[in-house]
Amino acid sequence: MKKLAFLFIAVLSFGEMNAQDQYETLFEKTQGQKTPIYSEVIDFFDQLAKDFETVKMVEIGTTDSGIPLHVIMYDDKKVFDPKIWHQDNRLILYINNGIHPGEPDGIDASMMFLRDILLGKIAVPADVAIAITPVYNIGGHLNRGSHSRVNQNGPGEFGFRGNARNFDLNRDFIKADTKDARSFQEIFSWLKPQVFIDTHVSNGADYQHVMTLISTQHNRLGGELGDYLERTLNPALYESMKAKDFPMIPYVNAYGSKPEDGWPQFKDIGRYSSGYASLFKTLSFMPETHMLKPYDQRVASTYELLLSFIEVFKTDASKIVKMAKADREKVAKQSQFNLNHASDRSTYKLMEFHGYESGQKPSDISGLPRLYYDRNKPFSTEIKFYDAYQPGLTLEKPKAYIIPQGWHTVIDNLKRNGVQIQELNQDSSIQVSVYHIKDFQTGQRPFEGHYLHTKVVVEKSIEKMDFRKGDFMVLMNQESNNYIIEVLEPEGEDSFFAWNFFDTILQSKEGYSAYVFEDLAAEFLSQNPSIRTALEKAKSENEELAKSASAQLRWVYENSPWKEKEHNRYPVYRVEK
Repeated sequence: MKKLAFLFIAVLSFGEMNAQDQYETLFEKTQGQKTPIYSEVIDFFDQLAKDFETVKMVEIGTTDSGIPLHVIMYDDKKVFDPKIWHQDNRLILYINNGIHPGEPDGIDASMMFLRDILLGKIAVPADVAIAITPVYNIGGHLNRGSHSRVNQNGPGEFGFRGNARNFDLNRDFIKADTKDARSFQEIFSWLKPQVFIDTHVSNGADYQHVMTLISTQHNRLGGELGDYLERTLNPALYESMKAKDFPMIPYVNAYGSKPEDGWPQFKDIGRYSSGYASLFKTLSFMPETHMLKPYDQRVASTYELLLSFIEVFKTDASKIVKMAKADREKVAKQSQFNLNHASDRSTYKLMEFHGYESGQKPSDISGLPRLYYDRNKPFSTEIKFYDAYQPGLTLEKPKAYIIPQGWHTVIDNLKRNGVQIQELNQDSSIQVSVYHIKDFQTGQRPFEGHYLHTKVVVEKSIEKMDFRKGDFMVLMNQESNNYIIEVLEPEGEDSFFAWNFFDTILQSKEGYSAYVFEDLAAEFLSQNPSIRTALEKAKSENEELAKSASAQLRWVYENSPWKEKEHNRYPVYRVEK
């Protein structure tokens, strides 16, 4: 586990060293102590694009920093069009770096990785094309210093986790509050990669491993790719990294307990990069190097992991392309979809874990017991890794969803993510299933600019509703069905409803004057004895209701024709089969 990234050049011949010197990175020049500023990163890749015909650098979209995102494209065949890549059944690897710029390991590793490909040190299979975003969170990378990650062991200076508007971009892949995320969605939809890697650095417990890995949850991914990830790809990556003296362990998700007691797989739902990518049937990963390890080791392990992927592609690239194509075609025809997965503790894997003994000792600050890890007491053991998940909600897909044109923020999000949408060409009366929001809980503290809704309960009814020309219909015969279900079904834990896109329906806009409505309500009850009976039943079951005249009047209003139909009516409608 002691490889030093700046020693990579030792294996090169004299001629190769001259070429290497021309493209030597700041990381290498400082023997693994420093990482470059943003302009230096872009200049490095720009120079590669100028000097090598197999590289092209493009700008796509912008960010909250005001600076556009870059995508570096590598193709030995000099074709820089993802549509043609897909037509030719090429495997597309997309590497995203610097989502948290205080974690720059992937930036430096990718600079050396692409350079070494171009210099012939790394042989990339002919049926593989590579795209790299050098720095995703540009605003955070420009906010440079050495104190924002107090526990991290190098480099000397680095960026900040928040973007130019202080958003954590690895919580923004569904809600897309930032220009950064909206541009990323355009890039991802354009590339449609079969494999996605988003580089990170981990915090938490202390242990011997330099590299930990979040693979997207295979049950959520499903299909042929999910089975391949579980049975073939993950084992191959772990075996490869162990052979390179960087034995991996899954991301140590052991908060509140000792790592040696085991832990569940990190649940990468759609707000996170790998969870988002998996919604489009993409094999997705978040490498998480360990923050307490020296920076040169962390970058070296990231570099070696990228090589491990290339090694797998040498035998499995065409297989992965075929599986991704099959899964994407199947999801367009799939009838049932699973949401709200939870860890299944009835099954687990045994994983080899290399840790340090932990204990308690008096704090020098408080005098009270505090946790510590003793690096003089390393140990190795097998831990239980709970990597199976079960769905908490299974839904039948509708034939289509209808979204009134006023909800343009929802429509814009769908379009950016490659969802095909058609407009109604005339005013129409259509029978639909309607959700009414009956209950939910809302967080008491803000989370990434939102107060998330959870534990959503809906009531479903069938109604014939009038829709206008220009309203939108989303047919459920698309490769993006997983994403569509995830964001449009209000009970989904990462749905647009959960992220407050529809909060205006939760507040009634009209009301009544009690002294006037009293007479109308009394007449209404006399004309509708079944409603009167229901009120009496509700009073018998609810003492607070029985004691409150105003609550009873509100009850009548809520069950009367005067209740505003928009209140709590979810404005995305299902056209059933």
